Amino acid sequence: MSQHTLAVLVENSSGVLARVASLFSRRAYNIDSLAVGPTEDPNISRMTIVINVEGHALEQVMSQLYKLINVIAISEMQTNSAVHRELLLVKVSQDHREKVMEIVERYAAKIVDEAESSITIEASGESAHIAGLLEALTPMGIKELVQSGLIALERGDAALSDRTLSAQGISTTHSLIPQADYQN
Repeated sequence: MSQHTLAVLVENSSGVLARVASLFSRRAYNIDSLAVGPTEDPNISRMTIVINVEGHALEQVMSQLYKLINVIAISEMQTNSAVHRELLLVKVSQDHREKVMEIVERYAAKIVDEAESSITIEASGESAHIAGLLEALTPMGIKELVQSGLIALERGDAALSDRTLSAQGISTTHSLIPQADYQN
C-alpha cells in the first residue's frame, strides 16, 4: 500500500465531516490523518486526508468523494510538488532540562511553557522531522503529547480553489452559494 494525501474543498456546513468519514468507514479504508479547517472563503473548508491505498482504490475513493453533494474539489498533493507539515505539542519531564534544551535547539522547536516538573515544546515540520524529535525526546520522559494531522499546500502560485472553482465555472471573486443539503 502507498500513502496518498488528498486536499478536499467542501462546503462549510454541518454534517460534511461526518459524511466524508462515513464514506471511508463504509468502504473499510482507514484514514491515517485528517485535518480540517477554514479557507480564505468562509463558505469553504479544506480537508487534508492521508490514506494508505493502492491505485484503483484511490480512484474509487476520489470518485466516491466527488459524489458527495458538499464536495467542491479534490486534488492529490504529491510529495515533490507540495509543502507538507504537521504540528506537535509535547510535554516532557524537567529532569533532563539541559538535554531537552539541546534537542529543542537541534530540531528548531520552541518552548511554549515551563512548569515545576515539565517543559512543553512546540514544533512544526515534515512528518520525518516530527518523528525524529519525538524519538530524541522519548528517553527524556514524555508526559503528554498531541500531534495535528498533516496539512499540505501546492508549491508555487497555484491555488486549489482558483484552479478547481474556475474550471467548474464558479467565480472565485464571489462567495460560494451553499448547495441545498439533501443528505441530512
